[in-house]
Amino acid sequence: MLLLTGGLLISQLALAEAQNPEQMIRNSVNQLMDKLEGRKDYYTQHTNELEALVDDSLRDVADFHYIAASVMGRYFRSASPEQRSRFAKTFRQTLIDTYAKGLVTFDYRDIRVVGSTTGRYEDQASVDMEVVADDGKVYPVNYTLRRTDDGQWKVVNVIVNGINLGLTFRNQFDQAMRDQNHDYDAVISNWAPEVGTDELEKGSQG
Repeated sequence: MLLLTGGLLISQLALAEAQNPEQMIRNSVNQLMDKLEGRKDYYTQHTNELEALVDDSLRDVADFHYIAASVMGRYFRSASPEQRSRFAKTFRQTLIDTYAKGLVTFDYRDIRVVGSTTGRYEDQASVDMEVVADDGKVYPVNYTLRRTDDGQWKVVNVIVNGINLGLTFRNQFDQAMRDQNHDYDAVISNWAPEVGTDELEKGSQG
């Protein structure tokens, strides 16, 4: 029994390591879409359940601590360990809230992964996805991933319709720090990223 259990565990680990970035994103998206299929109205009325679903979907896909550190940018080194940890938790929750809201407010008919490319370095990759709206318009989405020390691929940035969310959030954090006279606690407590669905649909003008 012990040998069987150990063999199954080794097989699962090998499968996880063999899964490339494109497969990981495709599996994550398909699993989430399957759970949302035909239940959009239900989740619109039960946002807590939707947020829990999104949280579960992103848990093994996104590197929230890495993303949060990137958003803090030049302020990360001066922040205390407690402030870094608190911002990572706050950032994660606001990102989940935003993602969940988009799933029930944006009218789409299909979400598809269309390909991937390797990065400049072997621990970097990107995966391209398309969101097809009900009117047929296609919105490109690009995920940037990095491979962690334990060999897992994690999402570290997303570009939606030309809008770099990581850069947008970093600029917002920088502006908040200046507005709050570099009061980390005030910025973290009032953190509310502003990237609306309308802005994402309009896309980058650059």
